[in-house]
Amino acid sequence: MALAAPSSLRRLPTTPPHVPSPSCASRLRSRPLREPRLCQRLVAAAAAAAPLASSPTTADTERRKHELLRAVQETRRGFAAGPDQRAAIEEAVVAVEERGAGEGTPLDLSALDGTWRLCYTSASDVLVLFEAAERLPPLQVGQIYQKFECKDRSDGGIVRNVVRWSIENLLEEQEGATLMVSAKFVVLSKRNIFLQFEEVAVENIKISEQLQALIAPAILPRSFLSLQILQFLKTFRAQVPVSGPERRSPGGLYYLSYLDRDMLLGRSVGGGGVFVFTKAQPLT
Repeated sequence: MALAAPSSLRRLPTTPPHVPSPSCASRLRSRPLREPRLCQRLVAAAAAAAPLASSPTTADTERRKHELLRAVQETRRGFAAGPDQRAAIEEAVVAVEERGAGEGTPLDLSALDGTWRLCYTSASDVLVLFEAAERLPPLQVGQIYQKFECKDRSDGGIVRNVVRWSIENLLEEQEGATLMVSAKFVVLSKRNIFLQFEEVAVENIKISEQLQALIAPAILPRSFLSLQILQFLKTFRAQVPVSGPERRSPGGLYYLSYLDRDMLLGRSVGGGGVFVFTKAQPLT
């Protein structure tokens, strides 16, 4: 899956814009009623020049993020990556992690809150989904997200792993159904969270036009039974709890190695695997 690097990842300029000399500024002040817009632009340019000139680290971080996204671009979210590609991507991930807040800064749950789209992973429990779709052509795996619900929290929250999938000719392409794995998480340390899985659900069934036509042909009056079937499929939700009073909920340790306004990097501790996410629009 190709990922276009957003415009925000372009290299920031390192040469500050021209700032008028004191003599020029005094001449401008001597003419308060002439060219007020020019004066405003010069003042604004001078104010903007300082942070740009004094933040080479920010520019370098954006460059490293851009290089990481470019490295994962043609890997089909990790499934098609070969050994050499994986090694190069790991180096790019580490380069971005080096620009992160580091171990000493607490995790900002307000920044974590929201929806993140998977761009790349080396985790076997996710790659198996892509492998299944490769072996079973009718099966399609669409977008994969992690949705964190932890706004105004400092101790933890809820994370939902969302997989869009479909079956050719039966469901809408790529987005025909949703597999959702929900978990609670608690913050164990400044960068580690512990996931405690609670439920697996299948929902948001969207049948294809072909199947709708088979259930309720457009040329015939729709019967009560056909309407009931369509309504049932539309509202269908199957859920399986993975925790209970008599069994311990499965869990896992997750290390969030980098987080900013548009990129999230994580590592599954124990099971292995790295995850590269970018910020996405809220799920509907």
